[in-house]
Amino acid sequence: MPVITVERKVLEKNDKVAETLRNLFRQKKIFVINMLSSPGSGKTSLAEALAHYSGKLFNMAVITGDPQTRNDAERIDKLGIPAIQIITNGACHLDASLVKNAAENIINLDINFLLIENVGNLVCPAGFDLGENQKVVVISVTEGVDKPLKYTKAVLNSETLIINKTDLLPYTDVDIEQLKKNALSINHNLEIFETSCRRDEGIDLVAEWIKRETDQL
Repeated sequence: MPVITVERKVLEKNDKVAETLRNLFRQKKIFVINMLSSPGSGKTSLAEALAHYSGKLFNMAVITGDPQTRNDAERIDKLGIPAIQIITNGACHLDASLVKNAAENIINLDINFLLIENVGNLVCPAGFDLGENQKVVVISVTEGVDKPLKYTKAVLNSETLIINKTDLLPYTDVDIEQLKKNALSINHNLEIFETSCRRDEGIDLVAEWIKRETDQL
């Protein structure tokens, strides 16, 4: 019981900060996604691919979480996109306070889209509100069709699913339709995109979706 009490207090504190963030993002008319995935699913590659649409369809910034390095933010920086790295020193997820501190560095820039790249993990990040408009879960085809069934909370709490690395389908035995079916069995409201960053396939559809969301702010 004490563990449950502590966890509840942590989440309640986080949710208060997240709501403050959400109000701030709303005032600034910034569409925010909290991108969740396992390590290596291609979150940073997706951010890089979407960065090519910044200045055309939307104006983008990135907050990226990593247990130790600045590698991800440096990759985004090279594309001329404002990027803030949060080094969690081993922690398995971002929380609203960390994002609030990082957001202070970009909130007054000329942006209307913020991508928060969470730490590679589909367990801990799923329960933490970061003030986002949507959670977006990324699953690469190499992870297997049962990934949504194993990490139901991440799928259930997300509004959008991106199935990434579709260029690798010929080298796997993954049935992408079964992967979708499994995800939709958990959350039938999911909007689903199929992408390959290597071949630049499906990225345009994700970018157009982001533009529609920013236009509605």
